[in-house]
Amino acid sequence: MIEPSAEKRGVTEKRIDGAVWGSFFVWIGIALLASLSWGVWLLGAGVIVLGAQVVRRLVALRLETFWIIAGVLFVIGGIAELAHLELDIAIIPILCIIAGAGLLVNALRRPPLKARGA
Repeated sequence: MIEPSAEKRGVTEKRIDGAVWGSFFVWIGIALLASLSWGVWLLGAGVIVLGAQVVRRLVALRLETFWIIAGVLFVIGGIAELAHLELDIAIIPILCIIAGAGLLVNALRRPPLKARGA
């Protein structure tokens, strides 16, 4: 893998992000039109999210730990739903709430971009 320049890396990241979000919304549309189950929906979303991290790795970009964890949770949730596994505790929703709260706290703690020298 060749280390891309900072400018090229930024353009590549934006293209990957755009492709991932586009894929995500196409998947949502397909899932809604086809009335797919939550299990299939979650599994597809997990594959998209994890696939993005594979692409990032292939083009020598830093992996995003949060999205790896989110993708794994989506896949686990999808498999659990498709296998009709009943958990005593709603672990996936609780983990989603914790992840979302962590993102919110992190976003609110960070100084503005100008203060960080960007």
